[in-house]
Amino acid sequence: MSTAKKGDIVAIEYVVRTGDGRVVGGTEQQGPQTLTIGQSEIFPEIEAALDGMEEGEEKSVTVPSDKAFGPRREEMVVQIPRAQLPADQPPQPGLQLSAKMQDGSTVNLTITEVGEEAVVADGNHPLAGQDLHFGLTLVEIKQAA
Repeated sequence: MSTAKKGDIVAIEYVVRTGDGRVVGGTEQQGPQTLTIGQSEIFPEIEAALDGMEEGEEKSVTVPSDKAFGPRREEMVVQIPRAQLPADQPPQPGLQLSAKMQDGSTVNLTITEVGEEAVVADGNHPLAGQDLHFGLTLVEIKQAA
């Protein structure tokens, strides 16, 4: 049986869990994901695991937080006066906002707390600080030309 290698197009199924076992992603809903090994379309640790796998083979791979979405940074948690919020939508936990930084870049924020005068918003990725545990299955290999 052939094995997957750099340049091959592969179809994979996976489930992603955090360290506490919570499922935070996967291919269950949309079906297998297709990617080309070596094209940086997924975490390098996943590509490395796929290299040498056979169709139908399963593997577990951990992507450490510093190589996934980075560490959780407390300076990314900010208070925003309610007067500075858009007037067309009342603030509530989970509401997504975009803010322009002083350097011109944009950061996405998620409201985590709503107070009388201000809200607390978090600019960290929801999975920042989390090691990600992938359960992989190699479904199909299309050999490189």
